[in-house]
Amino acid sequence: MIRISDYHKTFNAGTLNEVYALRGINLRIQEGEFLTIIGTNGSGKSTLLNAIAGTFQPDRGTIAIGGKDMAGKADFQRARFISRVFQNPFMGTAPDMTIAENIHLAFMRGKPRHLIPGLTRERRDLYREEVRMLEMQLEDRLGNTIGTLSGGQRQALTLLMAVMNEPKVLLLDEHTAALDPKSAAQVVALTERFVARYGLTTVMITHSMQQALALGTRTILMHKGQVIEEIAGKDKSLLTTTDLLDRFADLRKQEKLTAEMIEEMRREYL
Repeated sequence: MIRISDYHKTFNAGTLNEVYALRGINLRIQEGEFLTIIGTNGSGKSTLLNAIAGTFQPDRGTIAIGGKDMAGKADFQRARFISRVFQNPFMGTAPDMTIAENIHLAFMRGKPRHLIPGLTRERRDLYREEVRMLEMQLEDRLGNTIGTLSGGQRQALTLLMAVMNEPKVLLLDEHTAALDPKSAAQVVALTERFVARYGLTTVMITHSMQQALALGTRTILMHKGQVIEEIAGKDKSLLTTTDLLDRFADLRKQEKLTAEMIEEMRREYL
């Protein structure tokens, strides 16, 4: 589904602020796979998601999605088949518009304007049933503005809006990091349900080591713009967070991570 080949990206090249963000990334993500990404700040996690989304073009290298080369295709062109949920629950929604209006905007995305129905009573009834699946008692509050809801409710609705048109690719950029533990658990459960329901190819960044191991089919560790470790299959299912930290220590011995980076991992993930 997603094929990234020899992908390089440098920001502010030739200046004092030069950042070599992605260093020859080679990554294959199969259709329906759920990939989780971990790594310290500045490791290139969000930059990799931005690359897939089309936020920028590479210095060199390619990205193909569904067998189609994405060269020259901007983010708004890829938005027809890529959905993204950000850490901030307000991103991706219009806070001054109602729940129903926001969902209708999500439904309209990528459709020819002459085929878009209005927000009719029938469509409101359809949206009510979609919202009912969230199990947050929001189905009878479709007239409420998004901005009046809690962070967990907003993020659950944002997730629903991201998947309702069944995108080819779902990008989750630390989408539970700003939530309290209870809300985060609800959104994680919804994530698993939606990914399974629609068979979505999913790439998720997380700062929760527990989430990285519990969710998805494969976990990758990034450092300084490179993928330096992959964990999948039986190895992933049997690992604990302590085991994963031990792997970081092993990588240090191989001089892939410094002692300072190991300590940063402990601070961020424990």
